[in-house]
Amino acid sequence: MNKQDLISAIAETAGISKADAEKAINAFVETTKQTLAKKESIQLIGFGTFSVSERAARTGRNPQTGKEIQIAAKNVVKFKAGKALEESVS
Repeated sequence: MNKQDLISAIAETAGISKADAEKAINAFVETTKQTLAKKESIQLIGFGTFSVSERAARTGRNPQTGKEIQIAAKNVVKFKAGKALEESVS
């Protein structure tokens, strides 16, 4: 499912226009980005939790040459599915 398919599905399910559904999705995405940028988590009971975790610097290998390289530390986004979501796909 791509973004346009999601917009159509939400509009149909919620009984709203596609334009309103697109605004809602865009607002959710933008709010999620801003919240995660502040290293705060978003918890949607029954759906899941979005959070930011710091990945430490580490040593890796270049697969072509086998040379060791340094991989810098960085923040990564994590998603942990909630119980209701996990049960719905089981």
